[in-house]
Amino acid sequence: MELMLNGKSVQADVDPSMPLLWVLRDVLNMTGTKFGCGVAACGACTVHIDGQAVRSCVFPVAAAAGKAIRTIESLGALDAPHALQTAWIAEQVPQCGYCQSGMLMAAAALLERTPKPTDADIDAAMTNICRCGTYQRVRAAIKAAAGQTHKETFV
Repeated sequence: MELMLNGKSVQADVDPSMPLLWVLRDVLNMTGTKFGCGVAACGACTVHIDGQAVRSCVFPVAAAAGKAIRTIESLGALDAPHALQTAWIAEQVPQCGYCQSGMLMAAAALLERTPKPTDADIDAAMTNICRCGTYQRVRAAIKAAAGQTHKETFV
């Protein structure tokens, strides 16, 4: 199966019903996307499919064929971090860090469609679960990054 992953065409010889998460992690070695719950509740596995935040643990890989798949690995670069990554650090969002890739991907999708989100917009979009409870810091980081991300693209 041919997939468009982070702007590049890749091949994956997998069962079409296999969840995208496992194709990313186990077949394509893109381990930034995390397994959390396996039932699309926690959001640790969030990636973008054609710009939409999607829980990859329940998303069959066949449904991603022909669509642009973006993972945390494409969000900024070491020498040019995404505005959200910079804000995440400035606001000290991560504690254990496990949910952060999914949180960042959900936040990036939000800012792509709503560059200046309200608290209600953030609450509606950020349904990811963080056991450390850094939700107020997440909100502050999204607000700090708002207005900057519309100029940025994924790498």
